[in-house]
Amino acid sequence: MDYSPLLKDILKTALSQKASDLHISVGHPPVLRIGGRLVSLIRRKELNPEATKGLGFALMTEDQQKVFLQNKEIDFSYNFENKARFRVNVFLQKGNVSAALRFIPSEIPTVEDLNLPPILHEFIRPSQGFVLITGPSSQGKSTTLAALIDEINHTRAVHIITIEDPIEYVFKDDRSIIDQREIGRDTLSFGKALKSTFRQDPDVIMVGEMRDPETISTAITAAETGHLVLATLHTNSAAQSIHRIVDTFPGSQQGQIRAQLSGSLLAIVSQRLLPRIKGGLIPACEIMMNTPAVANLIRESKIHEIPLIIETSAEIGMISLNRYLANLVRAKEVSLEAAQNYSLNPSELRSLVRR
Repeated sequence: MDYSPLLKDILKTALSQKASDLHISVGHPPVLRIGGRLVSLIRRKELNPEATKGLGFALMTEDQQKVFLQNKEIDFSYNFENKARFRVNVFLQKGNVSAALRFIPSEIPTVEDLNLPPILHEFIRPSQGFVLITGPSSQGKSTTLAALIDEINHTRAVHIITIEDPIEYVFKDDRSIIDQREIGRDTLSFGKALKSTFRQDPDVIMVGEMRDPETISTAITAAETGHLVLATLHTNSAAQSIHRIVDTFPGSQQGQIRAQLSGSLLAIVSQRLLPRIKGGLIPACEIMMNTPAVANLIRESKIHEIPLIIETSAEIGMISLNRYLANLVRAKEVSLEAAQNYSLNPSELRSLVRR
């Protein structure tokens, strides 16, 4: 049976409902994520194993099907009739095929469109350095990265190389030349692709995700040697991001990594997406900038003191996640309950809101 017509129908529904995600799983009808909440398409039948396999395989090319059958999971991007793009993960659960699709808008949003702090514009002005966008999964990191890359594209004549798994937003060259490389299709790994960039004359490098010591080390070296490097990391805070980077390396190398990081880091933005009272989602951010005081703490391995620096440096644009959340609650953008769900210290948050 050809499941392409059913897939087309489900994707059209997802787009019309403005869903951010679509889930295909045995025993459920197709499920959409709308405004952060899961909504089942109750008018559709529960999907059986044959249907989920048919839908999953309808998303893939023959080559992708072979990779999936060998690895039992696969990441790729899917272009739906030139109307929309999706980031797709097809995987097995209990021996059955499941799929998760993330909608990628064709228009790349701006920092203002995303309700992100204006200070982010400052982080992409330098010609070299290291900017990290961090946070848990599905919290808008890739979209923030795309907004910053596209701003560079529209304002500077530079060569930008992106390394992604898979390619999500498709950039249209404006003032910049942008080469987008996809893991598996254009290169074998983040580490190999990053090493190759040194021979490709880039000015700006975007690393979709830093997963291993080789990638992290090469990214930091690139930032030290005259490139602006933007990357993402799955961590919960600026301090945790620095710990994660340093702890990726053996003890004998950690001093050198701290020294390199203290000299090359520009800023770390840690973000969450919260349900807005009036509907939709709004980001909350922790922002750390690499001042001389922060650089000194990184070098001396006093990373636990960084939150205090962030808390006392509001005048230059730094802000803690809790203070940002408290501001959103006071502005009646998000509920206190929602803010507490995303806070790393709910009791401190409640205290800030009462002030």
